Amino acid sequence: MTSLAILPITAADVGFLEAMLVEAAYWRQDTPRPPVAEVLHDPDLAVYLEGWGRRGDHGLVARVSDGPAGAVWVRSFDRDRHGYGYVDDRIPELTIAVDAPHRRRGIARCLMSSMLAHQRLNGVPAVSLSVERENPAVTLYAQLGFEVHEQTSIDQTMVCRLER
Repeated sequence: MTSLAILPITAADVGFLEAMLVEAAYWRQDTPRPPVAEVLHDPDLAVYLEGWGRRGDHGLVARVSDGPAGAVWVRSFDRDRHGYGYVDDRIPELTIAVDAPHRRRGIARCLMSSMLAHQRLNGVPAVSLSVERENPAVTLYAQLGFEVHEQTSIDQTMVCRLER
């Protein structure tokens, strides 16, 4: 990686976001990834991108010299239709993924730090996310200020309070 730029997501990036949703949901290296179209037909996952660009949607893409490497985005939900990390209507849920060849280079940290700063500057009180407890990214999330809000034997909802 010779250069890294963190840029706002544009309409041209939506296809890449769809690919990153697959990476986020199927993060284990040994898990076969289903086609994007199959993931987008799963209502529990489609909620993270359907109708992208609505009020409250914000995303960033990490670009390296050979193209996009990862993305982070937030969406606000309500109690009737929401993602796995839903806490309440005031707290947007964050999704992040870095393409496998670009992992372990600090890209996720850069994306997360940029997104948290943006949310803080825009008066968002907190951000949530859902993560499997075995996912190594849990360590990064904790380092960035996320704390466990709820957990099961498999996954957990974490929240980063931005009003400090």
